[in-house]
Amino acid sequence: MTTFHLDIVTPEKTVYSGEIVHFQAPGVGGSFGVLARHQPMLSALGMGRVGFREADGTERVLALGGGFANVSGDGATILAEAAEFGDEIDVERARAARDRAQDRLNNRTPDVDVKRAHAALSRALGRLRVSGAE
Repeated sequence: MTTFHLDIVTPEKTVYSGEIVHFQAPGVGGSFGVLARHQPMLSALGMGRVGFREADGTERVLALGGGFANVSGDGATILAEAAEFGDEIDVERARAARDRAQDRLNNRTPDVDVKRAHAALSRALGRLRVSGAE
C-alpha cells in the first residue's frame, strides 16, 4: 500500500509525524479524505475528528479544534488550533466544559455569547467522543 507523510502541528508542539495510508478530516464544507498522490489542496478545518491509518495498519483518531490542512506532493500537514489523541484528553475537564456550555445555553442571560457557547459545547462533545467517554 502506498503511504505518504503526515504532520499534525499545533502552536505548542508537533502532535504527530509519520507515514500513513490515508486520513479523514472535518473540512468546513464537509468531511474529506486524502490518499497518497492526492492532488495538492488547501482546506480550512472545523472542529471534529481526524482519523488516519498508519503504514503498519494502526488506526488513530484525534480531536481537532479547527485549523488548516495542506496537501502537497511531499505529503500533508495539518496546522491545528488544538489537537489531542483520545488517551490525552482530560475527560473530567471535557465534561465540565460540556456542562458549562449547556448551562449557558439553557439559562441564557442577555450577556451570553450564544455562538461562543455553541462552539464550546461542540468542542467538548468532540473531545468526549474521541476519548471514548461518550
